[in-house]
Amino acid sequence: MRPKYPSFGWGLSIALLSAFFFGMSGTLAAGLLKAGWSPLGIVVPRVGIGAAVMVVPAVIALRGRWRLLLRNWRLLLGYGLFGITVPQLGHFSAVQYLQVAQALLIQYLAPLAIVIWLWIRRGERPGRRTVLGSVLAMGGLVLVLQVLGAGPAFDIRGLIWSLVAMVGNAAYFVYSSDDTSGLPPIVLAAGGCLVATIVLCLVALLQLLPVATASVAVAYAGLEVPWWLPLVFLGVLSSAASYVTGIMGARLLGTRLASFVGLSEVLFAIILAALLVGQMLTVAQMLGGVLVLAGVVLVKLGETTRRDGEPVSAESSAPGLETAR
Repeated sequence: MRPKYPSFGWGLSIALLSAFFFGMSGTLAAGLLKAGWSPLGIVVPRVGIGAAVMVVPAVIALRGRWRLLLRNWRLLLGYGLFGITVPQLGHFSAVQYLQVAQALLIQYLAPLAIVIWLWIRRGERPGRRTVLGSVLAMGGLVLVLQVLGAGPAFDIRGLIWSLVAMVGNAAYFVYSSDDTSGLPPIVLAAGGCLVATIVLCLVALLQLLPVATASVAVAYAGLEVPWWLPLVFLGVLSSAASYVTGIMGARLLGTRLASFVGLSEVLFAIILAALLVGQMLTVAQMLGGVLVLAGVVLVKLGETTRRDGEPVSAESSAPGLETAR
């Protein structure tokens, strides 16, 4: 069992810092997209800069224990491919068509998708709180996407890319909370970013997705900044710092609690998007966001007990139900 103090205080602070760093990524990407960049054009330098920043500290942290890398190659590959590449590419592609907050809220529906999958595949019928949480979240999503009413219709492409990112978010928390590998957090983060960089460069070279860049100034809050500045922030803070602090926070708090704290990313993203790129949610959308987050919390709480009523610890419950960054 993890000690609550001082691990809890440190874990909470670190997890909140990680959520803030992650929360700024969509807003920074929105500015670059508006200036003519493509999602792949943004993600490649983001993870590449992140890997470059972390490689030397990671080598130092290994202290010559190279066998750890060989022993955990599957973890590094999975983390880089599913925990970094999929959610980043999915999220940046989604914000081409949706507001940053809309895309994030869809991604946070990961626990609902897993509940449905477990019900269909394994016959694990959800409890009352889980069902209530699912209904609340889906109702909130209708408001967030403005499916009803006079608001503009959402773009289905944004929904599809957000669902892709949702799957990656689930994988991110599962891999980040694995404290049995012996890999220091910065080694896992650096290795994952290196894997993601290689995969994304191959995608670009094979022209599986379009790559577009633009050497023009990017506007945030009415101010123009050089194109390379948001890329540096994305690479250093929203990649290197966010993944290292995210892994540290998940290991100190456990997967379930870390994913609860991770919900604050939506709040940070809403504030930053409003301040920097002028994306304001309507009152109905904000109400929908509250319902989505409340529903996700209920789903998570509903899965803390077994069907027979026996309590289940965060570590012993189904991994997928702990995840929604």
